[in-house]
This record gives sequence, structure tokens and C-alpha cells, in this order.
Amino acid sequence: MKVVFLEDVPNVAETGEIKEVADGYARNFLIPKKLAVLVDAKAASLVTAGLKRKARLQAETEAEMRELACQLEGREVVLKAKAGAKDRLYGSITNADIADELGRNAGVVVDKRKIEVDEPIHELGSYEISIRLTKDIIPKIKLTVVEEEKEMGKETGKEKKAEGKEEKGSRAKKTVAAKKKVVAKTKEEVTDLLEEADERTDG
Repeated sequence: MKVVFLEDVPNVAETGEIKEVADGYARNFLIPKKLAVLVDAKAASLVTAGLKRKARLQAETEAEMRELACQLEGREVVLKAKAGAKDRLYGSITNADIADELGRNAGVVVDKRKIEVDEPIHELGSYEISIRLTKDIIPKIKLTVVEEEKEMGKETGKEKKAEGKEEKGSRAKKTVAAKKKVVAKTKEEVTDLLEEADERTDG
């Protein structure tokens, strides 16, 4: 049976293509699902309308993709990751991680399947990543993977220790100063007593 396809059918035919197919396939699948119709005058008009619709949608999609490409081209994305010896990451950076970061910090929504990462990234550094929006629209972004800041626990402990030493030193200084005052006062009192004793002796 000869039919004209109203929609693309993967591995079978594209929209507008006229093709001979099995009768059962046409009657039970293609025609009921409005993927194709028998070839006649009416079919020709349907195909023309379908092709126009498809062309319009493709033009709209391409315009959107070009606008998105402008937003993406040259953009730098920074991802933090835990790393060990020789800048090796404990985990890896995948296209899903890059897509998430673009959405979170750049406000650009990109399908992770369009991000081309040959293999997961396992080291710190800079990488050029391609994003295949369409067959011909492929903007590139710069991905920089930096080491995640280490936990501040140890540093905080050191800081507290240093603060403790400072406080202890401050207390020690205050104690010495207080002792000096006491000694000075005691000297004054002793001096006064001696003077009083001298006066009595003279008297």
C-alpha cells in the first residue's frame, strides 16, 4: 500500500515522503495514528499543510536554540569538588552536574543529554565543553573545576586555641598588674607605719 507520511516515523520515513508499506502496517498503525494517509488528492493537501507546520515549528525551535547558544557561548561555569593527591577528585563531574550548575547559577536550562562530555571528569582544571543544541548549533562553554574548601573544624580549633592563649596571657598580665598594685600599696603602708614609729620615738 502506498502512503504519504504526515509525521516523521523513525527508521521508516520522514514527513512528506511517499512510500510503499505493508497493508497491515498502514491500516493498523500508520493511518489510525494519523502518521500517514493513502496517496490521493486530499492527502497531497494534508501533506502540504503538515510540511508548512513542521517548517514553522523548526524555524521557531532554531530561533530559540540560537538565542540559547548566544547565552551559553563563552560562559564560564565553576564547579567545586573534593580532591585528593595530584588534584584527583574523590568523585567525578558529569554532564548532569554541569547542567545543574548552569540552571542554578546561570539561569540557563539545558538538557544534560545535549552536553557533550566524552568521559566523566576526574581532575581539577579547566575544560572546554560543547553543547549540541541542534545538529549545527553547538556553543562551547568553559568549565573550571576547583577544590572544595576543606572543613573549617581544624582551623576553628586552632583559632580557639589561639584565643585561649591570648585570653590566658591577658589574665596573667592582669594578675601581675594586680600583684604589683598590692605590693605598691603594702610598701606605702609599711612606709607610713615606719614614719609613725619614728614620730613616736622622737616624741
